[in-house]
Amino acid sequence: MNKLTPQQVLTKYWSHANFRPLQEDIINSVLDGHDTLALLPTGGGKSICFQVPGIMNEGVCIVISPLIALMKDQVENLRKRDIRASYIISGMSKAEIDITLDNCIYGDTKFLYLSPERLTTEIIKVRISKMKVNLLAIDEAHCISQWGYDFRPPYLRIAEIREQIPNVPVLALTASATEEVSRDIVEKLEMKDARIFRQSFTRKNLSYSAFQEENKHHKMLNILEKVPGSSIVYVRNRKRTKEIAEYLQRNKISSDFYHAGLDSKSRSKKQDDWKSGKIRVMVSTNAFGMGIDKPDVRTVIHLEIPESPEAYYQEAGRAGRDGKRAYAVMLFSQADKFSLEQNLDLKYPDDKEISTVYIALCNYFSIAAGSGEGSTFPFDIALFCNTYQLQVTRSYHALKILELEGFITLSEGLRMPSRMVFKLDHTNLYDFQIKNEKYDEFIKTILRSYTGVFDEFFKIDEEEIARRMSIESKYIFTFLEQLDKFGVLIYVPRSEMPQVTFLQPRVQGAYMPSFTKLSEELKIKEEARMKAIVYYAYTTHRCRNEMLVEYFGEKVSVRCGICDYCSSRNKLDLSELEMNEVAIKVKKILQNESLQIHVLMQKLSPLSEEKSMTIIQWMLDNNQIRYDRVGHLIL
Repeated sequence: MNKLTPQQVLTKYWSHANFRPLQEDIINSVLDGHDTLALLPTGGGKSICFQVPGIMNEGVCIVISPLIALMKDQVENLRKRDIRASYIISGMSKAEIDITLDNCIYGDTKFLYLSPERLTTEIIKVRISKMKVNLLAIDEAHCISQWGYDFRPPYLRIAEIREQIPNVPVLALTASATEEVSRDIVEKLEMKDARIFRQSFTRKNLSYSAFQEENKHHKMLNILEKVPGSSIVYVRNRKRTKEIAEYLQRNKISSDFYHAGLDSKSRSKKQDDWKSGKIRVMVSTNAFGMGIDKPDVRTVIHLEIPESPEAYYQEAGRAGRDGKRAYAVMLFSQADKFSLEQNLDLKYPDDKEISTVYIALCNYFSIAAGSGEGSTFPFDIALFCNTYQLQVTRSYHALKILELEGFITLSEGLRMPSRMVFKLDHTNLYDFQIKNEKYDEFIKTILRSYTGVFDEFFKIDEEEIARRMSIESKYIFTFLEQLDKFGVLIYVPRSEMPQVTFLQPRVQGAYMPSFTKLSEELKIKEEARMKAIVYYAYTTHRCRNEMLVEYFGEKVSVRCGICDYCSSRNKLDLSELEMNEVAIKVKKILQNESLQIHVLMQKLSPLSEEKSMTIIQWMLDNNQIRYDRVGHLIL
């Protein structure tokens, strides 16, 4: 395996003939042992950049990711390619974690996926010191920066693990980081002589538009009728997903709805129906789309202003991954701006409220002071809030602050199928079968149906086993529970409930830290991002691609030509040359005098008033000219 080139590994496991832009450069940087920062847009193929060198080098590649759904998806995809990969997530038993880590030390596991919270626990740190680690990959690396969106304090502790693996290169990956955030990533991960690879944020085939509309439903319908093909419609809350999907259905457009509150079976079916084309439009909260590589999405429509340019760029970027023309459309009203401001105030409760929620949470699960570290519980937030007469939305945000500060982790309701592993080896299991004929056929069925049953936990389907044995499934559950009690195997039943995990022992109220400084800093940064996306939405005289990529620190000299602004300018028959010639003329006029806008437009005659206004507004938006205190235009 080590003799294969990156291209040969790509072809062998992924059947791709060529790498995407920058992928091979990033891989070679890692293979040469360099700390590397990769900034690739959504759909740019970030996972290949650590999976290929992880396979090529001896040992295990540790992947840090904050997204459980994405971890599970990548691990499943690697296993389908016969690449040994595992994850450690909330809901796993201590025995599962123990066996998973042992397989990374003594077995042939190539990839271990961890959350940043897990990385710095004592058991993980001790076991990593015994592993042969070939690469530390940090996905969603912008989470390490307090100046970026989706900041997560546990990311700040990732650098600690480098002391145990000092000669192992680090690869940090993100799809949306400003220059300030990029510098912060390099500093916080203690990257030495980092190689930085930045792919342009421009998506040449993606047309951006934003329209202020009072009747958003009608405009959305109009867009979907004009542009055929697969689509995602993003809304802000769960109730709206169903309402919009039903509205589309009434108007003869095939659609369904998706949000994190659905059970996993429903989510999987809806997702599969959309990916296969059975459903044309998926109406969703931002819970949908992460890690889904559907190349032929023609439109992504936002029915409200998103929270930040980063979130919008990632979500809009799910359109047109096949390189063909696609459309990202934002539909908004004046009320959306007010809603964003209101949500911002709700997201940062004060110390008293956070402390109240924390104490209630510990009491809810009967956790005594100084205990509870590592404990995981099924968690119904509505029932919890009802028990203690707490407001759900504010409590949720208090819990998110506790998560940011490393007290707990919260997971959505992800389906965890039943798992088991035999504790007895082949010989002792055979002896048990001889002495306990009652279980013999059941054990034989397990051995015939699954592989690796003695090495690591594997997923089982109780109903499928029952079908193969021609008995009712209730007997399978009984067999598994009894054999677990006898010490023959370890059985972990399926679960779907959201979960909360306590990352540290319960802290007494008097020793609770203040969250005020963190909250205030995060709120200031989030407010700046909110203002940036509102500016993007309301600005009608600048190229939208230019505004987006400029936000991420990239300068563009040529407008995209396909956004709503560029398209309207094209309709005025304004060429790039004409635009530049008139701009030069404006600067010459204003070099000698300041003018009111109507006087300047007269001096640009015989250019039409509409064209003159478009060019003047463009120059204002691009800081080439400005207004003075009395409202005259000056250089």
